[in-house]
Amino acid sequence: MTLMNSAGVTRRALLGAFAATTVAAAPTFSKAAGFLRGGGDIRRIRMYSGRTGEHLDMIYWIDGKYIKDSVKEVNYFMRDWRTDGVKKIDLRTIDIMAASHNLLDVNEPYMMLSGYRSPQTNAMLRRRSRGVAKNSLHMQGQAADLRLASRSVKQMARAAASCHAGGVGRYSRSNFVHMDCGVIRTWGG
Repeated sequence: MTLMNSAGVTRRALLGAFAATTVAAAPTFSKAAGFLRGGGDIRRIRMYSGRTGEHLDMIYWIDGKYIKDSVKEVNYFMRDWRTDGVKKIDLRTIDIMAASHNLLDVNEPYMMLSGYRSPQTNAMLRRRSRGVAKNSLHMQGQAADLRLASRSVKQMARAAASCHAGGVGRYSRSNFVHMDCGVIRTWGG
C-alpha cells in the first residue's frame, strides 16, 4: 500500500530522499554493528526474483531502527513461491545480505534463488538434490541463496564471510552463494 500526503508525496519517496541525504551527510560506519561494515546509518536491500518477476529495492533500517512496513515487504518478497507461504525472515540474515552487497560495491540487485522454504518445498528439493539439508535454515527464514551477474561466487562468498556473522556456502557449479545467520562456517567450492 502506498500512502500519499496532501502534496502527493509518497512515504517511500520521502524515505528515499531522506536516505540519500543521510548517506551524503553521515559517516558510513558511525552506528553500524561490527559485522555490518558498510551498513552505515541506513540499510538498503535490492533483489529481484526470476521466479515471480518481482523486484525489491528499499531502505529497511534507518538510524538504529528497522522500518516495520519495509521488513514486512521483505518477508513477502522472500516467501516460498511454490506454496506462497510467508515467514518472518530473521533480520540478521537481511543485514548480512545488505552488508555483503555494500562490500561488493555494486548497484546490481541480487537475484534471489531461494529465501524461505516451507517444509514441503524443502522435502521436495531434498528428493531432487543431495545438496539440500534436512533441517535447512531456509525453513526457519534464516537463509537466502543469491546470485550477482557482475560478481563471481568467490567474490560474493568472500564478502559474506568477511561479515563474520553466519554460514556462507559456495555453489560454483550452480553459480550462487548461500548466506545464513546460523553458526559461522563456510563450505563449498
